[in-house]
Amino acid sequence: MYYLLPFKFNIFNGKELLINDLGDYMIVPRGTVQRIANKNIEKDEELYKNLTASFFISETPVPELLDVMSVRLATRKAFLDHFTSLHIFVLTLRCNQNCIYCQASSREKELHGYDMSIDSLKKAVDLMFCSPSPCLTMEFQGGEPTLVPQLIRFAIEYAESKNENANKEINYVICTNSVNLTDEILDICEKYKVLISTSLDGPLFLHNHNRGKQDSYQKVIAGITKAKERLGQHRVSALMTTSEDSLNYPQEIIDSYRENQFHSIFIRALNPYGLARENKDWGLYFDRFVDFYKKALDYIIEINLSGEMFIEEFTTLILRKILTPFPIGFVDLQSPAGIINAVVVYNYDGYVYASDESRMLAEFNDYTFQLGKVSDDYLYLFYGEKVQKIAQLWATETIAGCADCAFQSICGADPVRNYSTQGNMYGFRPTSTFCKKHKAIIEHIFTLLTEQEERVLPIFKRWLTGTRG
Repeated sequence: MYYLLPFKFNIFNGKELLINDLGDYMIVPRGTVQRIANKNIEKDEELYKNLTASFFISETPVPELLDVMSVRLATRKAFLDHFTSLHIFVLTLRCNQNCIYCQASSREKELHGYDMSIDSLKKAVDLMFCSPSPCLTMEFQGGEPTLVPQLIRFAIEYAESKNENANKEINYVICTNSVNLTDEILDICEKYKVLISTSLDGPLFLHNHNRGKQDSYQKVIAGITKAKERLGQHRVSALMTTSEDSLNYPQEIIDSYRENQFHSIFIRALNPYGLARENKDWGLYFDRFVDFYKKALDYIIEINLSGEMFIEEFTTLILRKILTPFPIGFVDLQSPAGIINAVVVYNYDGYVYASDESRMLAEFNDYTFQLGKVSDDYLYLFYGEKVQKIAQLWATETIAGCADCAFQSICGADPVRNYSTQGNMYGFRPTSTFCKKHKAIIEHIFTLLTEQEERVLPIFKRWLTGTRG
């Protein structure tokens, strides 16, 4: 006699994949779930021992190791402990590039009226310090934030002065295309240990095509090189956005990162915001993106097998949720959702938004996720009626199609994406491209872990620990 503990399952490569809320998983023969449910697993079976040890069944109504289970679940949800830690400051909407997929609806760099005022910036920093989190990340975005170095300097210096009493750990990040990394910007970065998060879409022909400038690649590489020489290799990271044209060049994109002395890549799909909204067939795009991702990951694995450590960052995030008990800071894979709980955006116009994608919707006059103004009270902004409404729909544990999904403990909730693509925050999983993409990628990673374990697991473990050899 045994008792069932909560778990979900999925038909997987002719077998059954069992996953519980703690992240434990097992691959078992078809029909095993039915045997478990019917309580036909005999105590002398090896399967019985494995199910018990992995918290799929219990020999007592209340598991003897309930405290262990609760600690493990609390650890997976630890990103909620201190509330909002990532604070994004959109200092300007102006930009010096012309990306064909721009998701931020940027404006020409010569235009006026698209920079954050000093007053709004000061109030936004004040709001950031209202967060109970002991660790804050202050991330500067745009447009292109390096066009307003005076705002970057003011924001950091004001934050530093406030922190003399607050005693928080503050990390600074500039998200930049690296075209305008002047000595003034790098002086600020060097003085305050600012990290550079830049973007590289691949080789020259592809990067220039995506950025709408014939000399973009040359300027970006020059900026990246200059930043690395001044700040150090470890202070400069890059990610790419997979445009429709990018889908044809997985190996070329990866090789361009290697040629420019990067040791990792974050394979990022387009999001349906800004100019990217004009894509006519998102279903086809994500079908092709998943195929692109698989080819890219296969190539990266081959690179690692040859002795060169090169990491795919999105895969590593999913592996951390599958193979470790620890939480991750990536908003797309959090439940409850990362919006508000983990990230908030202070827009150039003085308004506060639930996420980066939320303020992108606002550029099309949709203010559904606008929480208020930087002059508003902190409790009104972060605990008010609008946030309470969103909070009813931001957990995979309570959403139809997610609540019974085998990948629930690995995936995340995204009411902003649901609203943008399907017309409401609740969404509909059978036609959700967000769901389709994540399920396909997670399934592929499980396939690698089960069918090519000896080949890939040592590589994946090195990615998780950051160790070579």
